[in-house]
Amino acid sequence: MNMKSRTKLIMALLLTVGVLFGVKTVDVTAQAAGNDSASAVFSGGCFWGVDAVFKHVKGVTKVVSGYAGGAANTAHYEIVSTGTTGHAESVRVTYDPSKVTYDDLLKVFFFVAHDPTELNRQGPDSGTQYRSSIFYENDAQKKMADDYITQLYQQHAFSGPIVTKVVPFTGFYPAEDYHQNYLELHPDQPYIVYNDLPKLEQFQKDLPELYQQQAAK
Repeated sequence: MNMKSRTKLIMALLLTVGVLFGVKTVDVTAQAAGNDSASAVFSGGCFWGVDAVFKHVKGVTKVVSGYAGGAANTAHYEIVSTGTTGHAESVRVTYDPSKVTYDDLLKVFFFVAHDPTELNRQGPDSGTQYRSSIFYENDAQKKMADDYITQLYQQHAFSGPIVTKVVPFTGFYPAEDYHQNYLELHPDQPYIVYNDLPKLEQFQKDLPELYQQQAAK
């Protein structure tokens, strides 16, 4: 799906599904625990761009690029890149649930960070390590993710089927230092310019209520 088509779908959905997108929901997981921070793990293609997008979400305090879905001993870029480890390039998002909800993060994940209709690929990258997944850390996250995807289907939010898998979180392993904060450190890199900077531009344009100019660490 190209950026223009995605923008049209976003705007149509925002106009027709006010309950889903226009109302802040309570982050029940964090509220129940009385926490002032919570975390979420997503995979949606190369972690460089996904990391950059979530760093610009209001209420997000930290984003780490890494690997999820496989074992600790294979959580290394060269091995993960073979597509044989079970890992997906992922990000772990730490956020303040009094400022942003898990549902807000799901909105950004589905409509900004990646294309959830691409199976085992994202843009120019292909392989299971680039799959679309939500790694839920508790039953509340699982229910919110499942319910969100159901509502996306009901509203025909995308022209193709959503291939995102909602799977249990089994561990997150930070990627090598040179992958961290990649977009901010390499804004002129051709891959970043072509694939990831447009995501930030569309994020600021389409979801300004969730966008923060200063990136989180």
